Amino acid sequence: MSVKDKILKEIESNRGILDMKPAWVHRTFLPPGRRLKLHPYDYYDGGGKYGGVCERWMASTGMADNGPLTRENEGLSFIALRDGGFLPLRDAIEVAGDVILGVDIMKKYGCLRSFCKLYDYKAPIHFHVHLTEGHAQLVGVHSKPEAYFFPVQLNSITYDMDYTYFGFNPGTKKEDVVECLENWGKFGGDNGLTELSRAYKLKIGTSWNVPSGILHAPGSLVTYEPQRVSDTSAFFQTMVSGYGVDKELLTKFYPDDKKNDMRYIVDSLDWEANIDPNFKANHYHEPIEAAPHAETLKEGYTENWIVCGALDFSAKELTVLPGRTVTIKDNAAYGLIMMDGYGSINGSPVETPALIRYDEKTSDEKYVVAEAAKEGVTITNASANIPLVMLKHFGPENPDAAKFVRD
Repeated sequence: MSVKDKILKEIESNRGILDMKPAWVHRTFLPPGRRLKLHPYDYYDGGGKYGGVCERWMASTGMADNGPLTRENEGLSFIALRDGGFLPLRDAIEVAGDVILGVDIMKKYGCLRSFCKLYDYKAPIHFHVHLTEGHAQLVGVHSKPEAYFFPVQLNSITYDMDYTYFGFNPGTKKEDVVECLENWGKFGGDNGLTELSRAYKLKIGTSWNVPSGILHAPGSLVTYEPQRVSDTSAFFQTMVSGYGVDKELLTKFYPDDKKNDMRYIVDSLDWEANIDPNFKANHYHEPIEAAPHAETLKEGYTENWIVCGALDFSAKELTVLPGRTVTIKDNAAYGLIMMDGYGSINGSPVETPALIRYDEKTSDEKYVVAEAAKEGVTITNASANIPLVMLKHFGPENPDAAKFVRD
């Protein structure tokens, strides 16, 4: 049976729902927060040289980039087939993208342009930036706009560093930043970059939209992060919480003849966005009711926009009340991850595990193909006591989210 026939049969048998296997990603530059429900023995699967598992990628068609330490298929999502086999989502989209994503999306983009991750670090991440598309293309990669949402279900432990630095204080000069970069390694510690920045306290259950070109140092909360398919970063900060990084993580994605040109590197930032005096007003938002809760509660559910404003992605949080069955329609395909409860979606079991082994198949992650999303999926909360909660991430140009997109 061809790959196309196999995936079309899977879609038909599962009524438009694809079961997804967890995709774990290791990192060496910071320790894991251990809040992703992975078994304690498995955070350093493969050995300490790869670092700990700090991220789970969902509906991903791109590889993680950990240099020579990148493991086979690291970051790639696999469809768990009913016959017990596994198929890369990337391969399925190559042959059946019109069915999975929709004809219009495949005609325009030819691929799944975005994905989502859960990241979980014990300490804040170093102050870094994802290059704008123009600068990224100079080295053959893509920009990585992203957004952050902080799920309440995964953040009982905050590590008391639940704040994020974004951009610079208004009035900061480029020369100030150049000086910090030129001080890399001179004083044996932090190069002082965040002294030029502002830290914002993170509020669980809220969101930030972070276009490419903006420096940021994410705090220690578990973060649900829809983003463009890319794994490119430039680290501007030498050290955080006693954890240093090599200068290669600053220069890796700049042209060879510019790697020592700190002015060029600073010029690659979206400078006006970084010094925006109204940064929070322009990038932060509370959940937005997708439909009035006063109406949907009568039907047994609530739904909120938790990520909106970007062209490349959007996301919702859906809560189904105990013992209720609802039909939910969306105008675009989406991936989902369970946060609480158990039940089914179009007859396919969904459940929220308490503990996951590294290579274990779960029932907490699915992908809903375009036609099924538009026709409406039937979701049943099988619990008489607790809500069923899922997070849903969409790709580019979701018609339902178009009203939120900023120029």
